Amino acid sequence: MENGEIEAAEDGLPVPAPPNGRRYRPVGSDDSAVIQMTSMEPSPGSTSTSVTGHDAITPQPPRNLKPGGANLTIDPSMQEGSGDHATSSGSQRDSKLELFGFDSLVNILGLKSMTGEEIPAPSSPREGEDVAITIGRPKETGPKFGTMMGVFVPCLQNILGIIYYIRFTWIVGMAGIWQSLVLVSFCGACTFLTGLSLSAIATNGAMKGGGPYYLIGRALGPEVGVSIGLCFFLGNAVAGSMYVLGAVETFLDAIPSAGLFQESVTAVNNTLLNGTATAGTATISTPSLHDLQVYGVIVTILLCFIVFGGVKIINKVAPAFLIPVLFSLLCIYLGVFIAPRHNAPKGITGLSLTSLRDNWGSEYQRTNNAGVPDPDGSIYWDFNALVGLFFPAVTGIMAGSNRSASLKDTQRSIPIGTLSATLTTTAMYLFSVLLFGALSTREELLTDRLLTATVAWPAPVVIYIGIILSTLGAALQSLTGAPRLLAAIANDDILPVLNYFKASEGAEPHAATLFTALICIGCVIIGNLDLITPTITMFFLLCYAGVNLSCFLLDLLDAPSWRPRWKLHHWSLSLVGALLCVVIMFLISWSFTVISLALASLIYYYVSIKGKAGDWGDGFKSAYFQLALRSLRSLGANQVHPKNWYPIPLILCRPWGKLPENVPCHPKLADFANCMKKKGRGMSIFVSTIDGDYHELAEDAKTACHQLEAYIEYKRCEGVAEIIVAPSMSEGFRSIVQTMGLGNLKPNIVVVRYPEIWRRENLTEIPSTFVSIINDCIIANKAVVIVKGLDEWPNEFQRQYGTIDLYWIVRDGGLMLLLSQLLLTKATFESCKIQVFCIAEEDTDAEELKTDVKKFLYDLRMHAEVIVVTMKSWESHVESSSSGAQPDDSQEAYTSARRRISTYLSEMKETTQREGRPQMVDGKQVVVNEQKVDKFLYTMLKLNSTILRYSRMAAVVLVSLPPPPLNHPAYFYMEYMDLLVENVPRMLIVRGYRRDVVTFFT
Repeated sequence: MENGEIEAAEDGLPVPAPPNGRRYRPVGSDDSAVIQMTSMEPSPGSTSTSVTGHDAITPQPPRNLKPGGANLTIDPSMQEGSGDHATSSGSQRDSKLELFGFDSLVNILGLKSMTGEEIPAPSSPREGEDVAITIGRPKETGPKFGTMMGVFVPCLQNILGIIYYIRFTWIVGMAGIWQSLVLVSFCGACTFLTGLSLSAIATNGAMKGGGPYYLIGRALGPEVGVSIGLCFFLGNAVAGSMYVLGAVETFLDAIPSAGLFQESVTAVNNTLLNGTATAGTATISTPSLHDLQVYGVIVTILLCFIVFGGVKIINKVAPAFLIPVLFSLLCIYLGVFIAPRHNAPKGITGLSLTSLRDNWGSEYQRTNNAGVPDPDGSIYWDFNALVGLFFPAVTGIMAGSNRSASLKDTQRSIPIGTLSATLTTTAMYLFSVLLFGALSTREELLTDRLLTATVAWPAPVVIYIGIILSTLGAALQSLTGAPRLLAAIANDDILPVLNYFKASEGAEPHAATLFTALICIGCVIIGNLDLITPTITMFFLLCYAGVNLSCFLLDLLDAPSWRPRWKLHHWSLSLVGALLCVVIMFLISWSFTVISLALASLIYYYVSIKGKAGDWGDGFKSAYFQLALRSLRSLGANQVHPKNWYPIPLILCRPWGKLPENVPCHPKLADFANCMKKKGRGMSIFVSTIDGDYHELAEDAKTACHQLEAYIEYKRCEGVAEIIVAPSMSEGFRSIVQTMGLGNLKPNIVVVRYPEIWRRENLTEIPSTFVSIINDCIIANKAVVIVKGLDEWPNEFQRQYGTIDLYWIVRDGGLMLLLSQLLLTKATFESCKIQVFCIAEEDTDAEELKTDVKKFLYDLRMHAEVIVVTMKSWESHVESSSSGAQPDDSQEAYTSARRRISTYLSEMKETTQREGRPQMVDGKQVVVNEQKVDKFLYTMLKLNSTILRYSRMAAVVLVSLPPPPLNHPAYFYMEYMDLLVENVPRMLIVRGYRRDVVTFFT
């Protein structure tokens, strides 16, 4: 099959025949087929695949490819064998998988999406566009490296630094042999455990560029990942300048004539030897600061040119730096074993048990800034200070993971390379402690800063070369890893300010490299890094602690996706590693620890405010999920004690009337939901129903749910959104109230807006639906809160004054009292006072009732004014009416309601007589007792009159919700409720459930 174009056709258009002469045709209803599953790639020598039936089932051309514009180009490199064979095999294979809805793009898009790569959603090509699909040919990327050159060598170069050459012997002299062994083991254990955690996370899945940032960010979230990642980047960038200055200083010490400016000379008096101060003056020459600046900038620029050349050039240059370093180490060991030579100082005794015994203990003392023992020195050294001095000698274990995007196999190379480099250098340090401790006297260890060069065979110049090349190699690795780390952070598109440092996959991060070089040059120009180097060490430790904490969290939660290939690990090891990092940070300097943590916290806060959310499924969300599951299991399904009761409102968003299409919920519902929570704690469930068939409206429900979630987030209301598709609102709510929630986390209060528009819109539907919702709540044992006057409900900026009036008619478990207290916790109602109105009949002892209610409220720790209001009973009203006495209240509303009910009742009777059946409303038989109807109307009228008399200026009125009378039409109940709420601007109609929500217990 030659490279060409396959034109897709619309239905009814002829389809070009393939080269084997067969034509595609649709599958008929009478076709039969036997499906045989075979591998995706044809086996050599296979010519066809059997398909029984009338004809081979062949796929129809895709409908999303339009003729005349979109062309599909097939890569010729994918064609194997003859064209006929390839076409026949391919068509047969596609025809088999067509019955399974197989999409050939799954091979490309599905696997890439699982590795975390962003894949654009496939879309139909437009007219005039050419669509090229290249199958099988891998995307060309940069060079990939294995374990040795990709991980082991970079880690070894970063770990073997200047501290070993010029400070390690001094550390042995100051701390003694046994404490030096403890020091090396302590720091080595920290990096080794971090290496174990790094290995476990790196072998749990595909790892892109960014090294520790990628691991921490995906485990602990983007905020933690970016904050620690940027600190680690800064640490690597400044560490590069430290290495450059170390190399330049060693070069100028070895060749003083190379200095362009005059050296600095420091005089030291009363040098401390053998524990006693000796008279005399020692002079110490140090290179000029300007020489360090000039040579440092030149060396940094040269290293940056190497870095700009790419990873391929870096790995070619790396052995040139590493091999002389290893050779210098060999020269040191040879010199130690053949010491003392004829020109050696007197303090070098050679390997001696006497020296080993004398140097076994520690001898901490004061020194000057150059490290020379001086009783008047300004620095006192102890074990904590030596930890800060030595720990940079074991850092560098992230050098390989920083270049993870350039590795062939990260899951194999990172564990082997990192742990091998860590164990190798730690063993070398431990062995060197014993050698140096037995090599010379303590005075020689403390006064000869370059003792390694003094004993090296055949000449000290080998050590100078080793120091220079080791520091330059470490600087090269820092300048290589830091830009890739910054580019990885920028590529995740979390912080828009970092977009300048993005780099495409496989490309060199030139912008990030230039920025890193500028930071390095700036620090080199400063010349003195004594004030910031402890903070840089803190950044490394902060990163190590983040890696350990990430692994600890993932291992402890043990999610199904946590399946690392690295088996030698346990969550306790990660926890110990994280604790070691924290301990070392505070041992070095608590002040610099606070500074580094403060900087990381500021970055975290900035990312949380300005950054974009990364959907990485971080470990914190998994921890919350696990905690929620365990809490739910511990709660069980038992009844919650009143002192532990929290309102979980189920809020019906659009039950009545119509809102604009882009408004998923009444704007004031979230404000009211927040008023039901104390200090914002608690959860609200916002639900809405869509009338129709679920299969047809599933996508509409998803869209509406996203809009509702955005509304909740905009209103800063803690809650979740749910959209239900049902044939009607009543059936949808009935499903919600039965199934929503789990265990004791089920919603316990249903919040619904009062249907004030029921007379104007859909007169027959709203009453039945409203009554159905209330009855469903009663059966499901849910409390009900009906909000009247939601349009006038105040938002968080509208402060209310006056009173919150409670008309406590029936016992509701204290829900009405609790709601009033929750309202007072909000700034909107905090200036209000609570009044409790107790409705009593005329023959009730008002004072006794008032005393009882006050005592009850006092025991509940609620402050409220109690008012007892007597109301004439229905029987008294009937007697007064028969005797000719006129009631105090206007009869207009009462008369209008009776007239409407009489009209409705007459029509219902005529219909039943005409059809010859019992009285039916909404499919249910009703029995109307007109005397009870009058009683309900009168009771509502008197209660409304009482509310208007005492609470016309109240901020909000709470009143008990009467249950719908049995066998009464829903229309009648709406008339009762209209009488109750008439002329009251803002009212909450509350019905409790068969549980107490307040208690006397603390």
